[in-house]
Amino acid sequence: MEKRYLSLAEVQQHATAESCWVVHERRVYDVSAFIPRHPGGQQLLVQRAGRDISRDMEGPPHRHSPNARRWLQQYYIGELRQGDGQGEEEDVEQFRMEQQAVRGSGKRSQASDLVMDARCKSVDPDNDLVDWNKPLLWQVGHLREKYDEWVHQPIDRPIRLFYSDFVEACSKTAWYVVPLVWVPIVIFFSWYCYTELAQGNTQLFTYFTTEYSIPVHKYCFPLLFLIGMFLWSLVEYLIHRFVFHMKPPASNYYLITLHFMLHGQHHKSPFDGSRLVFPPVPASFVVALFFAAFHLLAPGAVGFGITSRMWDYPFKTVIPEEKFEKSH
Repeated sequence: MEKRYLSLAEVQQHATAESCWVVHERRVYDVSAFIPRHPGGQQLLVQRAGRDISRDMEGPPHRHSPNARRWLQQYYIGELRQGDGQGEEEDVEQFRMEQQAVRGSGKRSQASDLVMDARCKSVDPDNDLVDWNKPLLWQVGHLREKYDEWVHQPIDRPIRLFYSDFVEACSKTAWYVVPLVWVPIVIFFSWYCYTELAQGNTQLFTYFTTEYSIPVHKYCFPLLFLIGMFLWSLVEYLIHRFVFHMKPPASNYYLITLHFMLHGQHHKSPFDGSRLVFPPVPASFVVALFFAAFHLLAPGAVGFGITSRMWDYPFKTVIPEEKFEKSH
């Protein structure tokens, strides 16, 4: 496709929130659609509309990441023309001096002025590695060694995972649905545990020994709650680091598919608001899977309840009570 050349005057005409063009490294971008999603706020981007943002990308206040630079390439519309009139010569010269200052700072990105990094291309539905008209979950596993590079090429478009509309709806959720679902559940189980502790019958390690068991008073509940929050934050970190950010083997179709379903989709479309948090429906299945797996790994073990026997009943791990015949 032939390059489009734009004058600085043309760029400066697009300096509003509705039509926002910017220049970076002599390349012109229409970032109008990105304004509502800019992590630093809309105003920062609107203030720089119609201008060169090369220095802003380098910082201060911060230097934009390689992912941010790759993301910018989706909005590429053309190259900056050197100047087509006497009135633009001073502006072009000033722009050239600014570019030289950026290069001299030692912070210039590795991308060429005129050649776009292949990883930075916008989505071409006809030539991309996947068919965007079909659900992606069944396709990504076939990318094999190309998957890791492909999934880290961010795009600005929604992603569909499943063929079924119902299953697809369950795979997406707004962020506020998570607290609406889980906060009442946390409150209920917190109240349940506190009332169990208040009865004064809860002791730790009774399954192993009764002689050295430790009674748990109801006033220990806040400490136990904080310990639970601490442990969950640790587990969340470990899962995110070692599971969500794993690099699946190129030869394993199923691990690639699993990675994309759990987290890769967020890397591919980081601003899809319906995929920023883990939906409650699949989260419920994950919770049930953990309990079921634990039960299968220890089929003969019983009495796993610590503060109560509530979960021993549905998973049939209640310690059977011995019945003695009455002596006559």
